[in-house]
Amino acid sequence: MNKTLQDIAYSILDLVPITEGSDANASFKHSADLAQHAENWGYKRYWLAEHHNKPGIASSATSILIGHIAANTSKIRVGSGGIMLPNHAPLVVAEQFGTLETLFPGRIDLGLGRAPGTDQLTAYALRRNVTSDGHDFPDQVAELRAYFSPENMKVNAIPGRGLQIPIWLLGSSGYSAQLAAQLGLPFAFANHFSPENTLPALALYRNNFKPSSILQEPYIMIGTNIIAADTDEEAEKRSTSLLQHHLGLIRNQQVPLQPPVDDMDALCSSYEKSILQQKLAGSIIGSRETVKTKLEKFVEETQTDEIIINSQIFEHQTRLQSYEIVADIIRNA
Repeated sequence: MNKTLQDIAYSILDLVPITEGSDANASFKHSADLAQHAENWGYKRYWLAEHHNKPGIASSATSILIGHIAANTSKIRVGSGGIMLPNHAPLVVAEQFGTLETLFPGRIDLGLGRAPGTDQLTAYALRRNVTSDGHDFPDQVAELRAYFSPENMKVNAIPGRGLQIPIWLLGSSGYSAQLAAQLGLPFAFANHFSPENTLPALALYRNNFKPSSILQEPYIMIGTNIIAADTDEEAEKRSTSLLQHHLGLIRNQQVPLQPPVDDMDALCSSYEKSILQQKLAGSIIGSRETVKTKLEKFVEETQTDEIIINSQIFEHQTRLQSYEIVADIIRNA
């Protein structure tokens, strides 16, 4: 049976943006406020992403922020989208998330990625060893999962041992899709910056999925940029903050999230514009009617079980409005 908009769950991916002229303290307050609204609007999860050495992103200490969001809400699931496992000892991750699950029982998710979430120099500062190319990611995942088993081992995660914390694998290509399928784990795909790989990765995951004690059938969540407003024109203008963020990534000139502009063509070359169009081809931007139509098509094409929405919008109140519009669209589908 084909899924429609009324069949899917909807969640939030927060990069905790630091906007031009503001600071991380304000970003943390805005994230807590957004999470409280999201809980009331019916969002299922609120995930935070690990990034480092990025002036426009304040979510570097991801597990601490998960605790902050969970403490300021009461029922929404809170988790990582994701923890970049190669940056950490699996035991430390198990202890951190064991602590979070103990403090907020039944509300914590652990999404895992294998990218560094930063540049090579910062990766060295984090790890003191950058020889790993991700080939040992399956071994790291296995070690981490073992710390949550109820068995008493020579080294135990306390708290952590015996806790049932949902583990997700995150990816922007086929690698994690295949690993998640082999392990029978839920899979989250980063369509918000890798749209060209979305359908092939989903097919890999579905075609290779092996039922497990965790899941009997595949479960997919797709990360998607959505910017909604009262009109298409207003949404397009708001989206220029997202475009400027990715333009900075292209140029390796990272700055706080910039205010919207009237004309992106004045800021980037035709070559850069083509890269932006490719990177953000999966984004959904527009009025309520436009977003609804594009969301319906997106769910029809991907048959996803859940969407997790990233909205890089400069003004906090307009970011709230965008998420409220999307929630209203799905609730009333």
